[in-house]
Amino acid sequence: MSEMVKLIGLLGLLSLITFCFGKTESQLRLGKAINIFIRYGYLSISMKVISYNDTETWLFKEPTKNIFTGIESLEEPAVEEKEGVFNGDFHMEFCDNKRQLFQAYFRDFTIERLDRPWRAFTGGWHPDIAARKLGINSSFIHGDYCYVLVRVSRFRDSARLRKPIPQNQVLDPDISARIPGIIPGDTTAAVQFMNKFGTHYINSYVTGNSLYQVFVFNKRNYQHLKERLKSKGVSALSQLDLYNYFAPWYAEHLGKIRCASGNSTVEKWASRKLRLSYYIFTYASLLKLHGNGSLLRNIDELLGNEAILQLDLKAINVIFKEPTKRAWFQEIIDNYLKLWEVNM
Repeated sequence: MSEMVKLIGLLGLLSLITFCFGKTESQLRLGKAINIFIRYGYLSISMKVISYNDTETWLFKEPTKNIFTGIESLEEPAVEEKEGVFNGDFHMEFCDNKRQLFQAYFRDFTIERLDRPWRAFTGGWHPDIAARKLGINSSFIHGDYCYVLVRVSRFRDSARLRKPIPQNQVLDPDISARIPGIIPGDTTAAVQFMNKFGTHYINSYVTGNSLYQVFVFNKRNYQHLKERLKSKGVSALSQLDLYNYFAPWYAEHLGKIRCASGNSTVEKWASRKLRLSYYIFTYASLLKLHGNGSLLRNIDELLGNEAILQLDLKAINVIFKEPTKRAWFQEIIDNYLKLWEVNM
């Protein structure tokens, strides 16, 4: 265990030095490299992915580096949006526990060689902070509850490499000059290399914005709802049934409707326009959007290009032409990924 702590300490110290004193840029672009260890467990600090107390307008602050040249030829051509068609997604996910809830929120975020990529964003979250980000009371993060995540997303911009980067891809001169200095067995040199040039490159991304809401259930009601929808599907439920299952008298707690970018104007609109009333109950529900063309058209206009909705990161080991060196460098990255997952 002491060796593991030392290795993590070395990587963390070098990351801090590079971050504080290294020359950096920050661009969400295909082929750009990042070092996920700089903020492992706290990536939502530098990537706008979930609502929090932040009034600034930004999308991506993670330091990036150029490692490839001529990458534009590998990009998929942009697809034009069709007029009158909602370019987005409306879905719900059933989560048996808090871990599955975190996993569901970051379902479309992948980091190659990392078994639990959502931990790179949530590993450092204090339970009270997690509850605030998800829009629920903190008591429902600490207890033994089940959850349903409902989300509507509006896609605005996307980019993707149409095929894997080939091993003969031309590299940036700076990185080409440093590769000969990487010798299998020299872990310190490999760690320094990662902190200068990164661990992963951006393979694809989708940006836009989303509204989401977390419904909290006790286990009995959750299992009943889950089995009902599994056997019949959402389409088989009437609007009234759908409202009843996700109402204050059936759920333990209805979370606030949050906006992924933290846009308070959009959140206030949702709180006002998505309210349902039933006897003494008045509450906001994202399910009011279901089948409501007028409200969806409003959402289409309100949700701008303010958050990252999907992200795919690939390991940079493709930069090494020699198979032995490439395999050894990948082993170093794998070891550190496992150490961070275990110790965060």
